[in-house]
Amino acid sequence: MNIADTLVKSPARTLMIQGTASDVGKSILTAALCRILVQDGLSVAPFKSQNMSLNSYVTLDGKEIGRAQGMQADACGIVATTDMNPILLKPTTDRASQVVVHGKPYRTMDAFSYRNEYLAEAGLIVREALDRLRMEYEVILLEGAGSPAEINLKDRDIVNMRMARWADAPVILVADIDRGGVFASIVGTLELLEPDERARVKGFIINKFRGDVALLQPGLDWLEQKTGKPVLGVIPHIDSLRLESEDSLSILQHSASRKTNEDHLDIVVIRFPRVANFTDIDPLYAEQDTTVRYVTRVEEFGNPDAVIVPGSKNTAEDLLFLRETGLDLLLLDHRKQGGWLTGICGGYQMLGERLLDPDGIESAHRILPGLGIFPMETVFASDKRTERVAGHAQGWDSQVEMIEGYEIHMGRTSFTRDVEHPMNIGHVRETAETPSLHQEGARSEDGKVWGTYIHGILHNDAFRRNWLNAIRSSKDWAPLANELNFNKLREAEFNRLADHVRKHMDMQKVYEIMNSNEEIGL
Repeated sequence: MNIADTLVKSPARTLMIQGTASDVGKSILTAALCRILVQDGLSVAPFKSQNMSLNSYVTLDGKEIGRAQGMQADACGIVATTDMNPILLKPTTDRASQVVVHGKPYRTMDAFSYRNEYLAEAGLIVREALDRLRMEYEVILLEGAGSPAEINLKDRDIVNMRMARWADAPVILVADIDRGGVFASIVGTLELLEPDERARVKGFIINKFRGDVALLQPGLDWLEQKTGKPVLGVIPHIDSLRLESEDSLSILQHSASRKTNEDHLDIVVIRFPRVANFTDIDPLYAEQDTTVRYVTRVEEFGNPDAVIVPGSKNTAEDLLFLRETGLDLLLLDHRKQGGWLTGICGGYQMLGERLLDPDGIESAHRILPGLGIFPMETVFASDKRTERVAGHAQGWDSQVEMIEGYEIHMGRTSFTRDVEHPMNIGHVRETAETPSLHQEGARSEDGKVWGTYIHGILHNDAFRRNWLNAIRSSKDWAPLANELNFNKLREAEFNRLADHVRKHMDMQKVYEIMNSNEEIGL
């Protein structure tokens, strides 16, 4: 009998994944459980009440949510909606964030104002979103944020233990053994919880394990005896998982894992302090002939074949970062020497002549000179463009390639003189109407510099390979066939992840926890 058959077939079953800290693997493990439960025949949806991330996702109706919930919806095989992440916080400075409510900007608030002026209303919003999901699906997998033991935040929590109480959700606590101190982090987290919160925790997952689990067993036995709660799984580290990360800390892991090879194209990506939608680069990690390096300092730049200036949540401040570090001069010299250069969204805006922000939408800098590579200027407006787009692009070999992606930006760009626009795109809505196309992006006469507002542009396999082969041609290297279907690879990765977690998790016990009808901590 399929163990999913042991689950009570009532709507709105809930299970929550919380962590002892940020970046312990909550998002990926939630995605794994999403796919496992779907494989077992259940209708499942993800939910994170409040997300803080610069890596976002655009829904089919043109709304913005955290990319992790978009990815988890894909793992469930369903269309993502803003109910899955009703509150998204996008940091603009060290102390303030743009508050996105059901996919649209509400306003920019500092942390104190948000906590004192808006959290009560936000709590109602997230509960209503969860209630709607519970009417539509059999299981809701909730994801927490950071740690539930943040003493300074607990009194107004809407994302961890209070959310679990609102959802009547049992909690599985995840800890990252790769950080060290895994037993202390679990026991310490439990110690800082209130008794009813502690009772809600039904088991632990130890994540990112490397080595012989037999050597860990005495510690696992001690932990279960100490806490009276089971270890539901010890999940080994999984190599080279091609699924989106929510936390920009993953950039450091990518950078450490790839070294430059002589037969690879060396692609440098500028790592801004507020880099946004860094998953635009993900397909390049899977290509057979590329090495990707993130750089923050002049000393790291080297002599790359191509440079990508990525998206930014604060284009003005990250442009100033380029100038403060001297990376702007290296970019201009790279271009002068005939190097390949790409700007995406905020990075595209920086390649223009001027950034204008008369109303202080993104920063206090009303006028900033850009890098001056393209004859264009960008004016920041209060209305934010969030759209799915599709159309076609003129390749470097004159081939026309179909493309799709999404736009998330507040700037409006105009050109001071004619320039080649290599893309024709239209906005994609839920309706079946064929979108009207308009010109987008810019490309230099020699084709080596190009920019676009389209996030996910490099997820288009034929377009990406066309660009890489153009770089290869400029080095007198032979072109390579397009062997990578990134979407197919991504789907296979969901299944690989699910198989990996299922193998090392006591799923029978997980189902029992989900099926429990006892009153927990009320």
